[in-house]
Amino acid sequence: MGMSRISFLAFATIFLAIFSKSAIGWRDEHQHDHDHHNHYHHHHQIGTRSSIPYECQDVLNNFDVCEAYIVGGYDEPLPQCCDGLVYLNKIAKNEYKGAFRICQCIEKIAARGGHPPYSEKRIEYLYYSCNIHLSFPISERMDCNRTAKTRSRVMMGKDILHKMKEKACFSTPLSPDAGKGKSKISKHATHGFYLLKGKSNHAMEDYLVSEFRQLDNNNLGLFAIFDGHMGHDVPKYLQSHLFDNILKEHDFWTNTEDAIRRAYHTTDDYILEQSLKLGKGGSTAVTAILINCEKLVVANVGDSRAVICKKGVAKQLSVDHEPSREKKIIESKGGFVSNLPGDVPRVDGQLAVARAFGDKSLKRHLSSEPDIELETVDDDVEFAILASDGLWKVMSNQEAVDSIKNIKDPSAAAIRLTEEALAKKSRDDISCIVVRFQ
Repeated sequence: MGMSRISFLAFATIFLAIFSKSAIGWRDEHQHDHDHHNHYHHHHQIGTRSSIPYECQDVLNNFDVCEAYIVGGYDEPLPQCCDGLVYLNKIAKNEYKGAFRICQCIEKIAARGGHPPYSEKRIEYLYYSCNIHLSFPISERMDCNRTAKTRSRVMMGKDILHKMKEKACFSTPLSPDAGKGKSKISKHATHGFYLLKGKSNHAMEDYLVSEFRQLDNNNLGLFAIFDGHMGHDVPKYLQSHLFDNILKEHDFWTNTEDAIRRAYHTTDDYILEQSLKLGKGGSTAVTAILINCEKLVVANVGDSRAVICKKGVAKQLSVDHEPSREKKIIESKGGFVSNLPGDVPRVDGQLAVARAFGDKSLKRHLSSEPDIELETVDDDVEFAILASDGLWKVMSNQEAVDSIKNIKDPSAAAIRLTEEALAKKSRDDISCIVVRFQ
């Protein structure tokens, strides 16, 4: 989202008021950062991306973000670099033959030419820089088939059952007879995601969550898009804390909607209290909780969106909180909605969404009240898409659904959506999650 939601006039006013005393120093530092971002964007396009198969695009994208840190002269790894490495660890641990897939992808990426090779030392250096334990074996002369066989030999008995519990959604909690093959799987879900920095000169401000979690003998799918503006601290905080806050609510299992609503408010209150640390920026959010593959609970503030495909037809589960739709509420709080020619409606002439986390300076006229929708995941529901507005600005719900309806791999589907948005001239950051129900 970034600066596209903050009017230039408002930003200029804030900038002159705060930074006028150190304009020269800021200009030099900004030019240095600008050069880094330009270098990153150029480097991200090096090589023949189209020569890499879809099943390796997520691996390539995560390593490319990290490569920008290596060659761009950053003092610390980009936050998205470390997030990507955590994601690769999860693939290696949770995906069937995940380490084998990563290994093969590294070989294919290195073999394509026109790109720095991802050697053992280079990858280990990235994980060390992010202070993350490397959970999959790597070697410059790695025998991928031998690695897969080694892993399959050690994954036996309880390990296999544990993997089944992590990967499969059960219609009822696992019974003591589950190890005997008597459990009934009503639905199986897979998920994948993709992030791509837009063409603006600010750092990437999109964050996401895409994972399965076991809680109280239930299998939860936790999926979220957080699209920040005026900095990445608020969406980064939401990535780490919002789901935990929701699941800690005492009545999550008995009164899920109220629990989510309460957690949204308490999380926003904390963000506002910590504005000196987290900054005065904010973030949209769309969260989806998949409960035992039977029920999908979607909540959102802002314009990040959740859409499902049901019998081939797109159905939006979230609400786009545009200022024009909530003009009366904003005005009743003492605010106003600008509507200048050539621009989108904005709260107090600044923010292009009416609901968001954070944004302390505008909070009197904004809301963090989520809209919540429950959807039964029956046989008619094929997949779900969660994405930031970098996708939805250039694609309709049905266009998005139609573009991936024949792609079974959710990671490949997320990549396809991103490529479609780029082809339609999207310039914003794009983050996308696809959850496929099988």
